[in-house]
Amino acid sequence: MPETDPDTASIDGIIKALYEVISGPAGAPRDWGRERKLFHPGARLAPTRVQPDGRGGVADVFDLDGYIASRSPMFAKDSFFETETARHTFRFGHFVHVLSAYDLSRTPGGKPFVRGVNSIDLLYDGSRWWVLSIAWNNEGPDNPLPELPL
Repeated sequence: MPETDPDTASIDGIIKALYEVISGPAGAPRDWGRERKLFHPGARLAPTRVQPDGRGGVADVFDLDGYIASRSPMFAKDSFFETETARHTFRFGHFVHVLSAYDLSRTPGGKPFVRGVNSIDLLYDGSRWWVLSIAWNNEGPDNPLPELPL
């Protein structure tokens, strides 16, 4: 029977929930229980950045607990609101790949201090959607955000 939870019943629902769970004012606890229900067991999160020599990229790869531990100090110190600005979705059967452009701001709807793209892999198990992985990259001087829509 299909899931009725709006966070996991549709692609739009799970993407919306991903952005909502990490957004909030400095010091506000994030809803890690809600975050945990979105991710498939064994899912990975991988922030990427340019290597110091500028010749390529490097990724830190976390399981969900590692991600939460690595980001909680930042969320305690800084307000952080992530908003989706564009999306490209490719679906093949039960598997979906989403490229989701984002803005990061210190207030809801505020001026972005960072922009970037999330690469999100989703799985539909016949009743609900799961996040299998997310990798992301922020815009930089040598890495401008691609033309939108993606």
